[in-house]
Amino acid sequence: MLSLDYQAHPDAERILRECCDAVTEQTGLTVAAAHRVGHLEVGEVALYAAAAAAHRAEAFAACELLVDRIKQAVPIWKRQYLASGATEWVGL
Repeated sequence: MLSLDYQAHPDAERILRECCDAVTEQTGLTVAAAHRVGHLEVGEVALYAAAAAAHRAEAFAACELLVDRIKQAVPIWKRQYLASGATEWVGL
């Protein structure tokens, strides 16, 4: 893959906030996340996830839960540009 584009549904930001709220409710930890849209080069960060916790393991577990929920629920689609010149959509 050479690069990719992310496109988001107009409700994506609201749904992402709902995912954060649900994980906060489930874990009792404060969490936050942001997902980039637009063009990204390979190696650029697409998704940020953070959790405030007294212990590292709790924060990592909450972030894993948050990322899994975001990937499942938030309507963001990825178009990959391949070295062959072809493109493919992921998440449609």
